[in-house]
Amino acid sequence: MKKAVFPGSFDPITLGHQDIISRALPLFDEIVIAIGINDDKKYMFTLEERLQFIKDTFKNEPKITVTTYKGLTIDYCKEVNADYMLRGLRNPADFEFEKAIAQTNRKLSGIDTLFLLTSAETSYISSSIVRDVLRNGGDYTILVPDSVRVK
Repeated sequence: MKKAVFPGSFDPITLGHQDIISRALPLFDEIVIAIGINDDKKYMFTLEERLQFIKDTFKNEPKITVTTYKGLTIDYCKEVNADYMLRGLRNPADFEFEKAIAQTNRKLSGIDTLFLLTSAETSYISSSIVRDVLRNGGDYTILVPDSVRVK
């Protein structure tokens, strides 16, 4: 069974995240969407809200599990017996950053990282852009799955 962990803060999940996950589904028997908990980071959405956004987005997909974790992502991957880590790339800067992390993770754990390029339609979207649009009263709904709605 091929299992991948797709880690992130997902503050909030975006259409870019959804695109990567949906396109990766045929490649794996299970994808664990893992929300990393960093007590030093200030989030716009609570952990519970982020979990619910993702669960609602993929509620009809049995191959997806949504969890949280603390500590090193590779330790969590080992804990859940994941074969791969899944990451999305939007641009060359993402690649350079993610490449160094992937090489370190492989050296420390033997776990390979699979990179998927975001689709052209979503490559400009990031959670930080969504948060900025939200803070300034813009229409963020065109950047996120329907499950992400602020009341």
